[in-house]
Amino acid sequence: MARKFFVGGNWKCNGTTEEVKKIVATLNDAQVPPQDVVEVVVSPPFIFLPLVKSTLRPDFQVAAQNCWVKKGGAFTGEVSAEMLVNLSIPWVILGHSERRQLLGESNEFVGEKTAYALSQGLKVIACVGETLEQREAGATLEVVAAQTKAIAERVSNWADVVIAYEPVWAIGTGKVATPAQAQEVHCELRKWLHANTSPEVAATTRIIYGGSVNGGNCKVLAGQPDVDGFLVGGASLKPEFIDIIKSAEVKKSA
Repeated sequence: MARKFFVGGNWKCNGTTEEVKKIVATLNDAQVPPQDVVEVVVSPPFIFLPLVKSTLRPDFQVAAQNCWVKKGGAFTGEVSAEMLVNLSIPWVILGHSERRQLLGESNEFVGEKTAYALSQGLKVIACVGETLEQREAGATLEVVAAQTKAIAERVSNWADVVIAYEPVWAIGTGKVATPAQAQEVHCELRKWLHANTSPEVAATTRIIYGGSVNGGNCKVLAGQPDVDGFLVGGASLKPEFIDIIKSAEVKKSA
């Protein structure tokens, strides 16, 4: 069974109420492939989750950008998985490189977060990826495998996990992994899953690419056999996000 194309939009720390309403209006008016061809999930800042959830078209889903590693309590500034479930938010992004790099989240911490979010019924977009220094040192696959291992050790149900490969050097820089570079890492990740989880998990788990994806490069990236979609940053705030969603048609016609 083919893996359904997945397009996530990570809005990061952007937006005002009026800007968010405009983005939602653009998405609601868009002509995109049906749900059996592409799964679309957008991730606004926490403060706008209820607004987006209540106004976004029903065939698009909503994700939080993070959640706490355990049950809520005396954790000032954090949002718990239980709160997201209470708001009927189905997805959460965990382990994004900005949190790993800027906030020091370790592989183990991301793995624990993933396990707890799944235990509460959330679906997880789990991010992995290497820095420029690591890539230049030839350590890409070693780094990505270690990040994936910390998640895999704590995950039993892979049906609710999407892996996002986001090379840190390509996020917000305008640099993009070439289609061949993206395919190589995605392929190796799938081999790792095959060897360390199961052939079924390797065959069915979606591995999506993130890192300066835009309307101009999405089709050629989507054409790679092991690229199952995208996690889009800056372009998800712009009308070209619609073109990226439409790139799912590349898989349909392949």
